[in-house]
Amino acid sequence: MRIAAVLQAYPQAGVSAARLDRVAGFPASPGHDQLKREIRHLERQGWRIENIAPAGSPAVYRMTTVDNRLRVRLTLGQQAALRRAVLLADRGDLAQRLGLTDDIGAPTRDRSDAPVPTVPAAVQVAAPEPLRLVVDAVRDQRVLRFGYKGAPRVVHPESVRSQNGVWYVRGIEEGDVADPDPDPEGAVVKTFVVSRMLDVESDDLRSARSLPPVRHPELHPLSWEIDPPVEVTLRTPAGFEPDVRRWLGEPLAVEADGDDVLLRYRVTHRAALHARLVELDDRVRIEGPPEAQADLVAFLAAARGAGADR
Repeated sequence: MRIAAVLQAYPQAGVSAARLDRVAGFPASPGHDQLKREIRHLERQGWRIENIAPAGSPAVYRMTTVDNRLRVRLTLGQQAALRRAVLLADRGDLAQRLGLTDDIGAPTRDRSDAPVPTVPAAVQVAAPEPLRLVVDAVRDQRVLRFGYKGAPRVVHPESVRSQNGVWYVRGIEEGDVADPDPDPEGAVVKTFVVSRMLDVESDDLRSARSLPPVRHPELHPLSWEIDPPVEVTLRTPAGFEPDVRRWLGEPLAVEADGDDVLLRYRVTHRAALHARLVELDDRVRIEGPPEAQADLVAFLAAARGAGADR
């Protein structure tokens, strides 16, 4: 505990191994073996300690988090959610205290009275380049302009979210560039994958419309409200049920039928359903309704025709 207390007192500069030996009352040794054992013990308890000395130099240890409760109480998924929350909150001081930052702070706004925010190192490595600009646009109500699927987009952002390592921004797109003042009531809230957005730019502060509260469906594409809703029943052998759930998500209802299982889904994005049924191949088939069967047949016919043309 004396070692942990001294490391906590010098969170930036760190403490040399020789000094920690003296603090702990260990005999001086070239390899600092006893000290290393104690540091490994502290790391197993949840503290994060690293040697920040250059290669070949005497060891200098720094504690990068002073609270081991993070490891004790938070699962890996919860720790990832915490990193995302710190990023979205733009709280560099909180990120530093929780040990979620690297050494480089990157301001996201030109405000002399604001603390210099930092981004968790794990997010900096994994996040696509436009992410910081998108996060700022959501927070500052800035209109986003970017290319997406070969077309220019002008979007009033509503939120930014992450799922399975993929970042999404949701908002209302201006249907007509000549009409810069879309009516958010009744407009379709669309979802865009941040890593696929090209040449991202944002307009002035508070240039985006204040959008009404939006119900957030799952980020799974099958739940996106693109088409009128229809309930589709699928049949699959019981052994393939986990595969169907993995591709389509959780069904509304499940019913055993001999060696098969019937799964009922509410579908509002037919193209997403068709793409996943193709991946599942003969592991699943549509039981009903008839219009859903006809839609799939038409989709397969169109795909086969496109392949023949190529």
